[in-house]
This record gives sequence, C-alpha cells and structure tokens, in this order.
Amino acid sequence: MPAPASPGGDPAAPAPSSPPPAPPAPAAGTGVIDGDTVFPDDGHHPPAHPTGRRLAILTLTALGVVYGDIGTSPLYALRECFALHYGLTPTPINVYGVLALIVWSLLLVVAVKYIVFIMRADNRGEGGILALLALLLQRQQRASDARRRALYVGLGLFGAALLYGDGIITPAISVLGAMEGLAVATPAFERFIIPVSLVILFALFFVQKKGTARVGRVFGPLVLVWFTTIAVLGVREIALEPRILLALNPWYALRFFLEHGVHGLAILGAVVLAVTGAEALYADMGHFGRRPIRLAWFALVLPALLLNYFGQGALILRDPAAAANPFYLLAPRWFLYPLIGIATLAAIVASQALISGAFSLTQQTVQLGFSPRVRIVHTSKHERGQIYVPSVNTALMVGCLLLVLTFQTVSALGAMYGIAVTGTMVITSLLFGVIARTRWHWPLALVLLLEVGFLTIDVAFLGANVIKIHDGGWVPLLIAAALFTLMSTWREGRHVLRGILLRSSLPVELFLEDVARTRPTRVPGTAIFMTPDLTGAPVVLLHHLKHNKVLHQQVLLLTITSAEVPEVPSSHRLTVEPLGQGFHRLHARYGFMQRPDMRDILECAEAAGLHAGRPTEVSYYLGHERLLPTGRSKMARWRKRLFALMSRNAQPATDFFGLPPNRVVELGAQIEF
Repeated sequence: MPAPASPGGDPAAPAPSSPPPAPPAPAAGTGVIDGDTVFPDDGHHPPAHPTGRRLAILTLTALGVVYGDIGTSPLYALRECFALHYGLTPTPINVYGVLALIVWSLLLVVAVKYIVFIMRADNRGEGGILALLALLLQRQQRASDARRRALYVGLGLFGAALLYGDGIITPAISVLGAMEGLAVATPAFERFIIPVSLVILFALFFVQKKGTARVGRVFGPLVLVWFTTIAVLGVREIALEPRILLALNPWYALRFFLEHGVHGLAILGAVVLAVTGAEALYADMGHFGRRPIRLAWFALVLPALLLNYFGQGALILRDPAAAANPFYLLAPRWFLYPLIGIATLAAIVASQALISGAFSLTQQTVQLGFSPRVRIVHTSKHERGQIYVPSVNTALMVGCLLLVLTFQTVSALGAMYGIAVTGTMVITSLLFGVIARTRWHWPLALVLLLEVGFLTIDVAFLGANVIKIHDGGWVPLLIAAALFTLMSTWREGRHVLRGILLRSSLPVELFLEDVARTRPTRVPGTAIFMTPDLTGAPVVLLHHLKHNKVLHQQVLLLTITSAEVPEVPSSHRLTVEPLGQGFHRLHARYGFMQRPDMRDILECAEAAGLHAGRPTEVSYYLGHERLLPTGRSKMARWRKRLFALMSRNAQPATDFFGLPPNRVVELGAQIEF
C-alpha cells in the first residue's frame, strides 16, 4: 500500500466543520509545532550555542561539508566573466567593476541574506528548501488555506527539483574546473582533461555505496588546506598590485552597469558562479547548527575567497592575458601540479556535499509524500544523515557523465549552472518572506524591505541567466520540469487514491458491531493491518474477513504518517487507542528526516503496554492495488498512467517499513481512478 500522506496537510482528509484554534507556541527551545501537535525538543540536533572544543570540531567539519561548493568557485568564476563569448576586455576599469560585483555578491547574498537572515528559518534545527516548506505548511492547516498551501507546495517542489539539477551539474563543473589546470601546465595534457574527469566522476559515484563516514573525517582538514592555499596565492599577487583593493568600493560595480548597460547585466550570469553553494550551507544547517557555519564563514571562508579573487584581479591588472585562467596562473610554476591535486580533492569534496544533499532531499520528498518509496540504505550505525540512495546515485552519475561528454568545458556548463542556482534562490526568498510575516509576525515594512532587496538581486541574477537558455540553460529547466511533474503527479495521485480508499472503508464502530454480532472465528496471534485511514476499518481488513472468515485474537490497525518536522521523538512517536473486541488503533508519526521501521514501532507499542507477541506470532496484512486509469477523477489521463507506473515501481512496503517477508500477506484489488 502506498505510503500515507502527511496528516492535516492532505486535501483528501475530512475538513473540520470549523477552523481549529491556533496551536499554542512552545516555550523557547522546548518544542516544535506540527499542525495542532507540539513535539518536545529531545536534543537530537546540534546544540544552538556550542563552545570550546565542540565549537572548533563542528566548525572544522562544517568547512568540509558546507563550503566545498562555494569554495571551488574561484576555479572558474572570475575567468568566466572575461570569457570570449561575453566580449569583455580585461581593462583595469572592467577588472575593478567585475571584482566589485563578485565581492558585493558574496557580502549581500551569502553573508547578509543566507548567513544573517535565511538561516533563522530553521525547522527544529534543519534547513533547506523542503524544511522551509514544511515549516511554512505547519501553519497552513485550515481548508481556507488550500489555495495558498498549493502555491507554496508548488514553489517548494520546483525549488527542490532545481536542486537536483544543481546536484548533477556541480560535480561535473567542479571536477572539470580542477582538471582544466592540466592545460595550463602544458597544452599536451589538454586531451586528457575529459577522460580523467570521467574517471574521477565514475569513481566518486561508485564509492557512494560504501558510505561517506570515513571519508568525511578528512573533508574538513582538506578544505582547510584548500582555503589556506587560495588565500596565500591571493595575498602574493595583492602585494605586487595593491591598487586592486580599490574594487572594494561598490561605486565600481555601479559604474560598470552605467558603462555597459544591458551587456553589463549579462555579465551577472557569470558573477553568480561566485555565490553557488549558498543554498547548500542553508540545507546543511541541521548537521552543524548556525554558530559553527557562521564562524567558519566570517573567520576563514569569506576572507580566503576575497583574498583569492583580489589576487586574481591583481594578476589580470599586471597581465591582461592571464584572464584566460587567472586561478592557476596565480601559482608559481613549481606549485602548479600540487595545486591541481589540491583543487581536484576540493572538487571531490564539493561534489560529495551535493551528492549527499540529493540523498537527503530524496528522503525528505518520500517522507513528505512527494515521491514514491525508494530504497534507502543507512551506511552508518551512528549518524542518521549517512544514507545512500542507489537509484538517485545512478541517475546523478549518468547525468554527470553525459554533461561532461556533451558540453566538455566549464564555460559551457556555466550557462546551465546559473539557472539552477538562481531559480532556487528566488524561491527561497519568496518563502522566507511569507514565514517572516505570517509565522514570526515581523512588521510588514521590514518584510517588504528585505524582500525587495533580496529579490532585486535574485531576479537580476536569474534574468542574466535566462538569456543563456539556448546555450545550455534549458538542461536544468528540463530536469526540474520533469522532476516537478513526477512529484506533483505522485502527490495528486495519492490524494485521489486516498479518497477512493476512504470511500471504500467502513466506520470502525459499525465494523466492530458486526464482529460482536457475527462472532467470527478468532485464531491465536496478532495481525497488523496497515492503513492510511485514521478513522475507518481498512479495505484490506474487510477483504480479509470476507474471504478468510477468521480474525486474529489481537488486531492492530496501523497508520504511519509523516509530520512536517524533521524528527518526532520516540516518546511521542506512537499513540495507542483501544477499540474493543481485541482491536487497537496505532498511529505512528515520523519526521521527514526519519525512516519508519516496524521494529521501532513494536518497541514503542511494548513501552505503551501493548504486547504484540513474539515476531513469529505477528502477521502483517497489506493492500496491493492494481491501478486502472479509467475512472472519473479529475486527473488527466496521462498523469493517471504516470502515477500508476510510479506506483508499480515504488519500493515494496515490506522492504521500506522493515517487515519480515515471511510474515506478510498481500491482498490485491483493482481500483479505477
């Protein structure tokens, strides 16, 4: 049976006769609200204010996971601004202007927007666009909010779909950017750039199944070496050409636009490459907390990036021909090959962060009801975030290899990279504004001021990249459109199917009255019937009694739902309701960062005083629907067929919920929808 949708947020669920009262706000640091439920804070996330050794460890680790993407941007960002297809000559005034744009983009987009403001919007410590969406939906439970909720869901899903495009492009552009240093070392190595890049990417995806726990320990020190290296290279050139520091003046950015007009706006399509990875630091907030991420940014990442960009600019001032690849030309000849090696390792770290992010994003989409079940492998017994999704890994690998083979240069990939990044940035700004106003009740004037500031920059970046659609920008849009179609179709199909199953069920009171009247044969043991319905008797139970004429001595009606919070503590995970006649209703709730597990549910039931018996005495009954897209629902026929295809290829519930295969009984039914 397909995984049930989230409670309260399912449009197929019965609407209350009157708007429910607003849920009480928990005390600071004590809980989180999901619908009308307040879950206590059980401390299963990084401390809000780590200090001392703990802060140092978290900060170093955050370097490797959070800043790998934005840290490798110096490989190609400034170079792309002076690429031949832009026609921008590396004159001193142009160098000052472009560098000022990069500097102030880092300050305004990353430091102000994400570090200072966006990271405030955490869902019990978790960040990212789906966590932001779930946080927003916690207050959108009334029927009158249906249209608004649908709009937010649409924006959030499209933003998540764009992030998958980012996950495909980042490994390709990062590894290619590192390998292009071979051509700087000697033109004879240029023909090896593509083959070596393909081998590195294949190896990177191949080792994902082994988990990243061990490799992750060295990510922080590796990235620390990277940032130290690029900072030292930049200082060396700044010392030779200190007038480059004039680019700190934002007037040069404004003057650049005044002199170049529309062409100057087009250059923003390359400038945005300097801020890629800003969304990643927000998405990874749950692993480390705000303080380590902010400390790493202001203490090391921002200074190192600025020093390196200024160093590249200083080099171009002294030698305009260096604009062809200013990053690698910063290095002394003897250090070029070691720098290529360090850059390759940094590119692998940056790629790993996006790959792991795609795995985490997939887990969230499944738990929030936006995706069918997929196989999720936990690669660490101690870290819940260490997961591996084979189907996603394969898709990312194929996509990356095809991009490298098709586009072959960083310049060509840069055209598509900006679309994926800026589209997500715009959606994040919009959702943040809604949360600031409706959830935090910030003054309207302040919210409008922030939104105008954020969106002015975001839309300018997006507009500069829209003109590149024909040059490759269509790739992330195509990927996002395809994934958005899949996720929205699954969500709508689940609602339609849920409604059909609800209409086919029977009120549990009537069913129990019939059981008391007919007294069917009761056999020893416990039967667990999985159902998405929290009120009626499930269809699979009715079919079982109709055809087999028996019931177990103990019958548990189990509903597993996903809360719009990252984690539900074990103390609040399961509710048990006695129904009489040996029947109990169990409601298990999991956060969107958790995976349901039947052993965990039975342990919680035991703690609540409900003994299910030995594992060999428990039978599990599931419904297995054959979907026929011939019904009268409002879904388009092609979407019905797509939903049926996705349902057939979803991971079996037996595997997803950890059920013992030899204790499962599936009852089939044909459903027209």
